Amino acid sequence: MTDLIRRYILRETLQAWLIVTLVLFFILVTSQFASVLGDAAASRLPRSAILQVLGLTSLQYLTILIPVGFFLAIMLALGRLYHDSEMAALMACGVGPAHLYKAVLGLGAGLALVVGLLALVVSPAALRQVEVFAAQAKRDASFGLLVPGRFVNFANGTAALYAESVTPDRHLHNVFVQRRTGDKVEVIMADEAWQEDVGNGVRVLTFARGHRYEGKPGEARFRLVEFAEHGIPFELPAAGAVKLSNEARPTAALLASDDPADRAELQWRIGVPVTLLVLTMLAVPLAKTEPRKGRFAGIASAVLVYLIYANLLAAGRGWLERGEVPAAVGLWWVHGLFLLAAGLMLFLQLGLWRQFRLARKPLVQR
Repeated sequence: MTDLIRRYILRETLQAWLIVTLVLFFILVTSQFASVLGDAAASRLPRSAILQVLGLTSLQYLTILIPVGFFLAIMLALGRLYHDSEMAALMACGVGPAHLYKAVLGLGAGLALVVGLLALVVSPAALRQVEVFAAQAKRDASFGLLVPGRFVNFANGTAALYAESVTPDRHLHNVFVQRRTGDKVEVIMADEAWQEDVGNGVRVLTFARGHRYEGKPGEARFRLVEFAEHGIPFELPAAGAVKLSNEARPTAALLASDDPADRAELQWRIGVPVTLLVLTMLAVPLAKTEPRKGRFAGIASAVLVYLIYANLLAAGRGWLERGEVPAAVGLWWVHGLFLLAAGLMLFLQLGLWRQFRLARKPLVQR
């Protein structure tokens, strides 16, 4: 009987979690897609890597969505049971908070392992790849990422290029270039241009059928050259090592670091699965509502609790990064505070449940 009830509650919670998580994931990915497109249009990311970047950044969202989705799923699943008076019937059969926790904590522990792996390993690795893409886009001559009708810098920022149109094979048409060489300014207007890689980190921008104007600003004397073909060589900046943000650094590197910012990031990652378990403990007592209040009555309070929790974690992380909080205290005080709140609510609920059982005993004996 108990296993049947546990499977029933687990099924209701799992269905609600899948729906909530998928809806939130779709909303966030849609928003992120617009952001990634903007970065690609601004030459901050290679256009060929748009889908890869979108997929990699989506992995980071899962570290937030899985705990939040599970928290809301428990609220929705148990809220429906309270609203339909099914919980009253289950309580009459001897089902109490301990049985509810047994049903949801099993799934919660599994999800905590998954989200812990995401936070500690997968998400930092994904972010590292995104930062590599960004560094590559910054290093490469932006000519390869040119958007028709927009100016773009290349040759380490010493030249600006504009093209009216770009063919699929990356040939430019109706091209305008301004380049500074010392105290001189060079302006090139050509019918066509294309880029060639000559090796050793050197590229040549070749123009066809155009004019070149050269002179010093403020002087009337300019030299005009008409050409059939003209090339501008420029060197790519050295690749070097990509400087990773704290969020992208491997967890092993954070463990070996004494920097407060690294310590804060490490505790943030470790805290992701802890947050899921604490929210699970909070959800069971928060889900208790009167049937007449509706199945969604507790959602507003659940959202408020999560916002307070998330904001305290963010504030604690900032204090830890600035060294205002000892590393031993870190973010654990936030988790401990909400775990204590869950225990207090559970204690009160257990008292009410025992009163309900005592009130039902005379009726059962008859």
